[in-house]
Amino acid sequence: MLNEELKAKITELLAAATFEEGGDPMATGWLNINVDAKDWLPLATQLRNDDTLFFNYLFCLTCIDWKTHLTMVYHLSSTRYRHNIVIKSKLDRNNPVIETVSHIWRTADFHEREVYEMFGVNFLNHPDLRLLILPDGWEGKNPMRKDFEDPVNMIKL
Repeated sequence: MLNEELKAKITELLAAATFEEGGDPMATGWLNINVDAKDWLPLATQLRNDDTLFFNYLFCLTCIDWKTHLTMVYHLSSTRYRHNIVIKSKLDRNNPVIETVSHIWRTADFHEREVYEMFGVNFLNHPDLRLLILPDGWEGKNPMRKDFEDPVNMIKL
């Protein structure tokens, strides 16, 4: 599906979705879509299950700290149709919460755990939300946030 067709289909699924304009869409071929966190789980389910879209592969999930808010970023691909999209969802920095998609795409399981420990995003209904990389005692410290300070190593972002 071409990006314009994807836009039309996604707008049909979620009228509140917005699309990022600008940049060079031919450079990556990826359509960038902004959705509200409350709309993410229903949209994710439709993106995975709609046979005309068939986004069956979540190949990247990360978070960005903008100092004023956090943004979740999901890269999805259809192995059947070879189209890609990027979904972004703005989260409240003081209470970053979004539904898990680990039951839709298994690859999200460890990615969500990493974002949980590094940025402090709470993934609602995640089956095993605990530290993945950091040792015990690092709960809630979120070292990838821009306000993180490490007095031992004198790191301040």
